[in-house]
Amino acid sequence: MLPNLGIVALAALAPLIVGFIWYSPKVFGNAWMKAASLNEEKLKGANMPVIFLLTYIFALMIGVILFSIVVHQTGLFSLFADEPGLMKEGSETMVQLDGLMESLGEKFRTFKHGAFHGAVTALFIGLPIIGINALFERKSYKYILLHTGYWLITLTIMGGVLCQWG
Repeated sequence: MLPNLGIVALAALAPLIVGFIWYSPKVFGNAWMKAASLNEEKLKGANMPVIFLLTYIFALMIGVILFSIVVHQTGLFSLFADEPGLMKEGSETMVQLDGLMESLGEKFRTFKHGAFHGAVTALFIGLPIIGINALFERKSYKYILLHTGYWLITLTIMGGVLCQWG
């Protein structure tokens, strides 16, 4: 089962949109700069188009893999991956897979379900990655909480969108 690439492209905007709000000076921007040991001078001169483009590319990568986490039906296809006749119309494998998809294809395909799995992904994958990096960079718990909060909101939104419409 492949994701709808248009929806993945749409969901990949979430890190940019949430980041624009989350890291703005009126929300957590000043706290983030302090926790990250940054200031206005250090931030000047960055090539923002490149940063935004790479952010979007990375978000696309996240969207593709997050789809397989939030949409359980992708697991059905992986169960049949090495079966003869996969993707050959009328084969025994495709008859079985089509039958399963007919009965289970829309099960747990809601925004709420995807949002839950997006949040769990942020807490059980994002938080440890951010935390490990922060420990070695000698960053504070505030740094960890700021970035984890951002990814919690971002992956919750992405997961919901991908599960509902992906």
